[in-house]
Amino acid sequence: DRHIDWKDRRVLDLGCAGGFMAEALVNKGAQVTGIDPAAYAIEAAKSRAKLMGQKIKYDIGVGEALPYQDAAFDAVVCVDVLEHVSDLTQVAAEVARVLSPSGMFLYDTINRNPLSRLATIKIAEDILGLLPKGTHDPDLFIKPKELEIELTNAGLVAGPQTGLGPRGINRKGDLVFGPLPLKSVIYMGIATKPEDA
Repeated sequence: DRHIDWKDRRVLDLGCAGGFMAEALVNKGAQVTGIDPAAYAIEAAKSRAKLMGQKIKYDIGVGEALPYQDAAFDAVVCVDVLEHVSDLTQVAAEVARVLSPSGMFLYDTINRNPLSRLATIKIAEDILGLLPKGTHDPDLFIKPKELEIELTNAGLVAGPQTGLGPRGINRKGDLVFGPLPLKSVIYMGIATKPEDA
């Protein structure tokens, strides 16, 4: 929200899963399309949107081959997805292609280092069971500088990055996530497509 006014923006939720981000963006006034390779997740997202009376377009597909026209979106959001793609270079190129000039890419992903491996796999998956075992392949984690290079090579202007992680607990007992000073485990950032692209 600090970087973009969502109202009336055409937004692609890349790797939307069950639609939690798409729903939040629609609530902020965006026109949202969600895409995910998991057909069961897309069906669940469609059912939730219908139940909640939200107008969200959902498609089955992958980030390496987005089925959309050039410059189709004002923003692309990618939450907890980049560390799962098979070809990061191709995904970055596709994001750049479907963004309109001055469009924004907003993302988060996992850094590749021993600490992130410990936190996301050993602790989150193996010990606490917050995620199913095998959710992550640490070889697919992405160092912040590597991602900046991929985005730049795709024709985007890499913007600021910051750490992301738990900052407290809400009244329901759920973790509340937000910006952190260190990018050691999870980090988030933005990139923009040049206006003259």
